[in-house]
Amino acid sequence: MVHVTNCVITSWLLNLTFLFCIYSHYRQLVSTKRKKIVFALNSTITGNSCNQQEMEEEALEIRTPLITKDEDSDDIPSSSSSSEENSPVKQVALTVPTTDDTSLPVLTFRMWVLGTLSCVLLSFLNQFFWYRTEPLSITAISAQIAVVPLGQLMAAKITDKVFFKGSRWEFTLNPGPFNVKEHVLITIFANSGAGSVYAIHVVTVVKVFYKKHITFFVSLLVIITTQVLGFGWAGIFRRYLVEPAAMWWPANLVQVSLFRALHEKEERTKGGVTRIQFFMIAFICSFAYYVFPGYLFQMLTSLSWICWIFPTSVMAQQLGSGLYGLGIGAFGIDWSTISSYLGSPLASPWFATANVAAGFIFVMYILTPLSYWLNFYEAKTFPIFSDGLFTSTAKEYNISAIIDSNFHLDIAAYNKEGPLYLSTFFAMTYGVGFAALTATIVHVALFHGREIWEQSKASFQEKKMDIHTKLMRKYKQVPEWWFVCILLGNIAATVFACEYYKEQLQLPWWGVLLACGIAFVFTLPIGIITAITNQSPGLNIITEYIIGYIYPGYPVANMCFKVYGYISMTQAITFLQDFKLGHYMKIPPRTMFMAQIAGTMIACLTYLGTAWWLLETIPDICDTTASNSVWTCPSDTVFYDASVIWGLIGPRRIFGDLGLYEAVNWFFLAGAIAPVLVWLAAKAFPEQEWIRLINMPVLIGATGMMPPATAVNYTSWIILGFFSGFVVYRYRPDLWQRYNYVLSGSLDAGLAFMGVLIYLCLGIEDISVDWWGNDLDGCPLATCPTSRGVVVDGCPVFS
Repeated sequence: MVHVTNCVITSWLLNLTFLFCIYSHYRQLVSTKRKKIVFALNSTITGNSCNQQEMEEEALEIRTPLITKDEDSDDIPSSSSSSEENSPVKQVALTVPTTDDTSLPVLTFRMWVLGTLSCVLLSFLNQFFWYRTEPLSITAISAQIAVVPLGQLMAAKITDKVFFKGSRWEFTLNPGPFNVKEHVLITIFANSGAGSVYAIHVVTVVKVFYKKHITFFVSLLVIITTQVLGFGWAGIFRRYLVEPAAMWWPANLVQVSLFRALHEKEERTKGGVTRIQFFMIAFICSFAYYVFPGYLFQMLTSLSWICWIFPTSVMAQQLGSGLYGLGIGAFGIDWSTISSYLGSPLASPWFATANVAAGFIFVMYILTPLSYWLNFYEAKTFPIFSDGLFTSTAKEYNISAIIDSNFHLDIAAYNKEGPLYLSTFFAMTYGVGFAALTATIVHVALFHGREIWEQSKASFQEKKMDIHTKLMRKYKQVPEWWFVCILLGNIAATVFACEYYKEQLQLPWWGVLLACGIAFVFTLPIGIITAITNQSPGLNIITEYIIGYIYPGYPVANMCFKVYGYISMTQAITFLQDFKLGHYMKIPPRTMFMAQIAGTMIACLTYLGTAWWLLETIPDICDTTASNSVWTCPSDTVFYDASVIWGLIGPRRIFGDLGLYEAVNWFFLAGAIAPVLVWLAAKAFPEQEWIRLINMPVLIGATGMMPPATAVNYTSWIILGFFSGFVVYRYRPDLWQRYNYVLSGSLDAGLAFMGVLIYLCLGIEDISVDWWGNDLDGCPLATCPTSRGVVVDGCPVFS
């Protein structure tokens, strides 16, 4: 069978790759010295030539293509006595302070009050907006800004009396002025509430889409265990993903810049503005502007001008629609459109943005059109861009008809209903996901294998450290056994929950252990890619694929396996990113650990409570056919579709020998080969530094967020990322250094506050403005099929 052959070939290729890496490690071990070529950042950004410098030293840290040459460090402003101690990553050196005040109080009364309040509010608001057609994501930056006047007010008004003075229990409610370290910990609490709790999808799909029973207690168990499981992986991989300077986590620099703008005194230059003044100006502009794309003129979300020129052409609207087509020429003048799925383009290094752009162009403008117009898998019978599940006649597939009373696939009913069809784009995105998985393994093995090996050897030895790691050595570290205890206890609780409540969760004990094994294997390679590029390839497809083959016909088991295998890894990445933020801001590690644990537990309870309340009180929630309903749950719909494809019907009947899309398995092999070609090219042409900046996992996995992300999200993100990361960074580095990350934070905050205000003032009362400017996209024919004789309401019939 083709898919078996693919798997065998791919596994052999991976084995050969790792054997080669081991051989390389052996050669490096027996060699006493080696050459280390360090690329200058200026050349990676501007393409200017630079001399290679051979350095006779042992490189014990994982490297990034943005590492600067030593001679460039003279241009980096630093308060440290030696410029060599500063971070070799120029963006970090320009942004992160190299000093630490160990006298600042951290675990204060106002930190606990404001941190808990921030976590609860952000958890409630994000879950509340998550079910809406246009979900609004309120980031931690909103809380980061809002708590400053509250913290200063508490410092001014709360008594500074010392209780139990002279005893070991001595404490005060007001230890002095509101300081930056308190502020960082409050933001860590807010971060816990800023991201969605992925396991909520399981609860929503079971209760609303499948209309089956799941209790609140079982839901809480699933949510807490999936969120906390990542702590174990985070603790194990700290030495690889937090301490090395090359693991610089670009997204953290936005928050670091904002902390400095809010707390450091800065004198205004003549004719210029300080960072806090710039922040307030941009914040007010963002706040005032969002009333247009958010309420008065919603077409600004996706300006698909090709559709306006050709209002009756199906092909033109397929090409030009930013929401339902390929998005050629489409763009959005709306920060929520730009940052909603890929994050802030201002925080993405240019080489990562270029990789995403190349991957998007290949999938969206080469692979998808060729597959569609060559009519692969009857592509013209279905929309060109859709996450729907169809019958052979382009009708919506009746999922409830193929489920028996035991919540299992009814084979006879499935054979009667017929095979399930996907849009060609949807099928291709799964293929791209397969390729991104194998590309991640091979890329990290080839480009970072040696450094991982050396970091493992050096983990218990003294090694070269940058200034931030040296400063953090003053504090007590979190013992690794703390993480191991949490990990083992959480795995035991998960096994108990799945066995004791097997009727509701369907996942056997061995499935839990297998999911944990997958998360453990992939946390390091995906963490490296995220820490360097700000893009994180997902594990959701491979987890669905594996359990779907081993244990088909059980949709809830498939969803649970996915959240334990995928979300535990994602949570580990989140915790590691927070650890790096604390590393940059010199927060004691044990204090950071405590804040993460507390914030995670509070967020779990708040997210589930909010979701349960909405699911029980809103009629027809997640019903896309309900007229004028804003509660259509786009992300949960995609999650439900995946549970049908991988869990209920199973990959064998879709991507295997019994399915229509068996050839998609060749993407596994293609993904494994792609990084090898880049690696060989880098070896053959070492003087071409740009080759090493090609990151195949990011390039191939660029469209991993589609759907629910659409073409306009990508086109707008790429345009702004190019302007910030290339144009401004290259030609006005002074402006980029002072204002880039501050601008990103201000745009986030202005959008969030106006979005909440619009909903509270107008959305609750269902007050809307009905005019053509609020007709999103304006491309009604983009979803029409073009195959002859296919009849779909509202679409022309081709003969």
